[in-house]
Amino acid sequence: VLDSSVGKPAQGVKVELSQINGTQAQVLATGSTDSDGRVTTLLNPTTQLQAGVYKMRFEVGDYFQSQNVQAFYPYVEITFNLANPGQHYHIPLLLAPFSYSTYRGS
Repeated sequence: VLDSSVGKPAQGVKVELSQINGTQAQVLATGSTDSDGRVTTLLNPTTQLQAGVYKMRFEVGDYFQSQNVQAFYPYVEITFNLANPGQHYHIPLLLAPFSYSTYRGS
């Protein structure tokens, strides 16, 4: 997670990974970003995800509040299709108090 308003990693953003089944979401893991804006220990390295739809929820409102910055979005949810569980997936989030952007990274 990069705080593009200051050009630095966003440390301490709470992150939640859920698997979506129809209208139900099952939380699989939670964590927080480190000093590089990454969550390197969200899943155990031996965890095998199944193909399907997943959601990452980033608690960006709490992060901005900790920075004494008023923000428009309390959280950001990114829903994505995990088509090939054997591939590496990287989901960057660039955020600012009034906007955010994401893409599938390499």
